[in-house]
Amino acid sequence: MPKDENFLKANNARHLWHPMTHPADHHRNPPTIVTGGQGVRITDIDGHSVIDGVGGLWNVNLGYSCQPVKDAIAGQLDELPYYSIFRGTSNDKVIELAEALKDFFAPDGLSRAFFTSGGGDSVETALRLARQYHKIRGEAGRIKFLSLKKGYHGTHFGGASVNGNANFRTMYEPLLPGCYHIPAPYPYRNPFNESDPARLAQLCLQALEDEIAFQGAGTIAAMIMEPILGAGGVIVPHESFMPGVAEICRKNGILLIADEVITAFGRTGAWSGSRLWGVQPDMMSTAKAITNGYFPFGATMISDGVAEVFEKDETGKAAIGHGYTYSGHPVGAAAALACLAETQRLDVAANAKARGAELFAGVQALKDKYDVIGDVRGGYGLMVALELVSDRATKAAPDKATAAKVQQVAYENGAMVRVSGPNIILSPSLVLTADDVQGILGALDAGFRAL
Repeated sequence: MPKDENFLKANNARHLWHPMTHPADHHRNPPTIVTGGQGVRITDIDGHSVIDGVGGLWNVNLGYSCQPVKDAIAGQLDELPYYSIFRGTSNDKVIELAEALKDFFAPDGLSRAFFTSGGGDSVETALRLARQYHKIRGEAGRIKFLSLKKGYHGTHFGGASVNGNANFRTMYEPLLPGCYHIPAPYPYRNPFNESDPARLAQLCLQALEDEIAFQGAGTIAAMIMEPILGAGGVIVPHESFMPGVAEICRKNGILLIADEVITAFGRTGAWSGSRLWGVQPDMMSTAKAITNGYFPFGATMISDGVAEVFEKDETGKAAIGHGYTYSGHPVGAAAALACLAETQRLDVAANAKARGAELFAGVQALKDKYDVIGDVRGGYGLMVALELVSDRATKAAPDKATAAKVQQVAYENGAMVRVSGPNIILSPSLVLTADDVQGILGALDAGFRAL
């Protein structure tokens, strides 16, 4: 039988460690226990219902009551709840999904899928395949990886190694050798003291070229980057940046991996972040919205050019010594097929673009109203961040309690928002309405007013 409310509240921290949190923190600060979800709203254990401005964790694009996806999961459990797709076996749903994803990502130049259990696995797969690609081609010395400071690529040892935030690195070092980071095109804070996005993009591209020259192009396997940096604080590069990265990689024989665990499937107002900037990467890591968060699942998408090297190999070097027990899980594949169909039927990218413009305009108005907001970032779909400061002139970070207070009061006034360092991040479901946008903005206004 289900435990009662008092039991759940008392026992959360006794036997459960939460990600991204000190193990003792939830003894001192009990978490919100979510027990229900419908549409874009969640309900906690006390019956308090709010708009989820976080969208689960960037992944519940279709909201919490997407019946086609739930039906697909239930139906597949009746037909085939699990079977491996390791050598010699496959399943019908994963074959159908690979074909559907080939069509969906055709404008990105991606036609093959390697299925995983989530975003970190998809990143790890891309990194491993990048090294293998060069070995097949006879360039075994290409083992290094480049990435952006402030970038986030999961917490596996490979992903943590290319992460650009010390919070995910320092306590787990030594990490994977051969990973190097260049400055992010982050106009509000950067080592060049450059606030013009176009000029900053050129400076960061020059830094990339300098790093390649220093390391030696022939030693570098791949550059991995998010088209818009998500967990790092919704850092939106100038439109020239990712195309510039792609061109530099191309001329130096370096693969470009687009980490689109967050940005794929409409989050940016385009169907992929790469498509937003007019770039065709060599590989793309995806997860999150691929099943709307209803089943742990992901895919590393691979271009024709990379696939050809593997598929035409006659030396045996292309045999893939990598995979997961749940790669191509039939229930996950069924969920993804239903999710992809519903995502396209609802044209959530268009809604993300429209609602994102309203949300961004609203947070800009909040910045004009409250000096504690130093910077607002977004403008592309439903990805928005507000960076808080204690002083606008010095850009000094606020006390940790500041953002937490805004979050608490916003929740009391109808919206869940996410705090990450000095940033308040908004990544709501892509089926958000204009009224929902105003609900989030009103809750945030109450939070800042309470300061």
